[in-house]
Amino acid sequence: QVHLVESGGGLVQPGGSLRLSCAASGSTGRLRFMGWYRQAPGKQRELVERIFSDSRTTYADSVKGRFTISRDGAKNTVYLQMDSLKHEDTAVYYCNAVYSGSDGDCWGRGTQVTVSA
Repeated sequence: QVHLVESGGGLVQPGGSLRLSCAASGSTGRLRFMGWYRQAPGKQRELVERIFSDSRTTYADSVKGRFTISRDGAKNTVYLQMDSLKHEDTAVYYCNAVYSGSDGDCWGRGTQVTVSA
């Protein structure tokens, strides 16, 4: 069973930075991609950014130029560097990992990011 453990959320002022981490363990299949989604109150969960096994990335237009995803394959960890944070970035951020085979689509429990003065 795959476990995803997120860390790094918190309270930050507008314009500030945070770095989220997500460590994966227990997988037996081949990793297809890992990434981050977020869900603000009253809104649907949305893709923030993800990174594929070949290091290609996809991201939401709203975070272009501000957020950067990276992955440490040796540590099975994905990071999300978030800079120039805005009020509208406030949400619960969820780590997602998709594997081939029976491991499938896996989710972390989420970490709260609050951008407020």
